[in-house]
Amino acid sequence: MRMGLDLGGTKIEAVVIDAKGEIFWRDRQPTPANNYQHIIDLIGTIVAHADRDIGAQLSVGIGMPGSLSPRSGRVRNSNTLCLNGENLQHDLESKLNRQVRLANDANCFALSEATDGAGANAQSVFGVILGTGCGGGLVFDKKLQNGANGIGGEWGHNPLAAPKADEMPGPDCYCGRRGCNEVWISGSGFARDHLAVTGQALSSEQIIAAKTPEAQASFERLCDRLARALGAVINLVDPEVIVLGGGLSNIEALYQRVPEIWQQYIFSDVVETRLLANHHGDASGVRGAAWLWPQSA
Repeated sequence: MRMGLDLGGTKIEAVVIDAKGEIFWRDRQPTPANNYQHIIDLIGTIVAHADRDIGAQLSVGIGMPGSLSPRSGRVRNSNTLCLNGENLQHDLESKLNRQVRLANDANCFALSEATDGAGANAQSVFGVILGTGCGGGLVFDKKLQNGANGIGGEWGHNPLAAPKADEMPGPDCYCGRRGCNEVWISGSGFARDHLAVTGQALSSEQIIAAKTPEAQASFERLCDRLARALGAVINLVDPEVIVLGGGLSNIEALYQRVPEIWQQYIFSDVVETRLLANHHGDASGVRGAAWLWPQSA
């Protein structure tokens, strides 16, 4: 048995899974997003309840927004702002009286899908979250690649590959740069682009449902940009499988159209990389947090 928690901006979800990935216990609580100590206390309460209900002290893995600096150990780049600058791992380990493993939430998604999801039979998996923002994680041989700087797979804040004249320098990104993948191929970026071109303020779901020529043109721009961004990943790490998560992953047409386009951006005469939808849906991140502890742990 191992426990995973997904520390989101609006909710903290927790599960306990067995070695086969079956969920035995689940809880969900609203995140006290503006109070760091309240977050620590709430996680302590959730874990204590799980320990009591399962009858054992569980291993704990946590998926979080942002990442830990390998130099200071403190949280950085989190959109749950009260976490930034805090020594989250130390404080949780003190609260829970056990070792805790933490990883970026996109990394947890990638690990989940590589362990027993869409990429379970692949040696290399790149996991992508296309939601309000845009994140990524890289897994080889079912092992998460954190990297020397703790930013392995951090793809959302790379600049969009092969930008066209009307895409430069690109919209402002909250990270302080312009033209990042996140401002183009996230759900919010898709909606922003449609508004900029058509003047229509629609959500990504509404654009897909509209089926107008303007909506179709916006979708085609999204596919081309996603093909360029993923083509850059394939050129660099050449994964067997790319798994999509987040709201845009529910658009079935992406899985045919993007591979049709990406061939022109990939330095190979053949592209065997498979673009797949996730298997575990909204639960993938919290399951991946549990898998931060390997089965032998």
